[in-house]
Amino acid sequence: MNYRTLGKTDLRLPVITFGAWAAGGWMWGGSERKDAVEAIKASYDLGVTAIDTAPIYGQGTSEEIVGEAIKGIARDKVYVLTKYGMRWDLVKGDFGFQSKDNNGRAIDIYKYAGKESIIKECEDSLKRLGTDYIDLYQIHWPDSTTPIDESMEAVAQLIQAGKVRYAGVCNYNVEQMKEAEKTLKLASNQVPYSMVKRGIEEEVIPYCLEHDKSILAYSPLERGLLTGKMKPGHLFNEGDHRAGLYFFQEENLKRTNVFLESIKSLADDKGISLSQLVLLWTLEQPGITIALVGARNKTQAVQNAKAIEASISAEEVASITAKLNQLELVV
Repeated sequence: MNYRTLGKTDLRLPVITFGAWAAGGWMWGGSERKDAVEAIKASYDLGVTAIDTAPIYGQGTSEEIVGEAIKGIARDKVYVLTKYGMRWDLVKGDFGFQSKDNNGRAIDIYKYAGKESIIKECEDSLKRLGTDYIDLYQIHWPDSTTPIDESMEAVAQLIQAGKVRYAGVCNYNVEQMKEAEKTLKLASNQVPYSMVKRGIEEEVIPYCLEHDKSILAYSPLERGLLTGKMKPGHLFNEGDHRAGLYFFQEENLKRTNVFLESIKSLADDKGISLSQLVLLWTLEQPGITIALVGARNKTQAVQNAKAIEASISAEEVASITAKLNQLELVV
């Protein structure tokens, strides 16, 4: 495994870090807890020493799974990244959306990052994770009802108490990052980035490069779209949020697969899968420090981790990008 330093911290994270959203089952049509635990353990055995989770993933389920998976591993040998600021058990802040929990019950999701809520969320996360500190604590989404400095002050308090090591944000734009940095230093910004979602290249990446902030790219495989396994006519399980996303509409599946077919020969020549080639391309993009990749079973986890056993040249990156620039999806 290859490792990169997160911002100006002493965290050396694997370039492929385990993303535990799907492991929690919520919004992914369910998940087998045993399979998820095995996936995390298999990743760790291949050098994936960091796991990114959040309370909202399965309403605590994902954090519990992570806690179970890392039990028995020396705490200083694994990095735990989690989040705060999305509540399903409190009607406060910005209303996000309505969903269903893993038992099919309707729940309302709110984006709320008030100080008292953050302190409570941290304590709850520590219990579920079975640890006494969090390596990177990140606000999950901006909350327009709470001043950014209030949220950051709460995290600074947790850092002073030894319950959090470093602070990060997720889904923040440049102005929000600047505002947060008036209160405490940020290590990173976790944002969506993939071959078909490159909006952060305009402002966020240049800012992070200039100010030594790492970018944790989530959904680099665009929730399975870029694996080459999603064909027109694909049927999703009940509760799978992807069914309603424009990426997975028939025409976009067709167009994406034409592009993927155009780069498949390069993957074949390297003896790797399309997914692995996509991850290699992603990790070569300026400003991208870490790719957060999800897996719901051991097979997927091992394939993700082994992507870095291959390499990709600057010329190959440029060739892929040239073909990618010809891909237009219907929004």
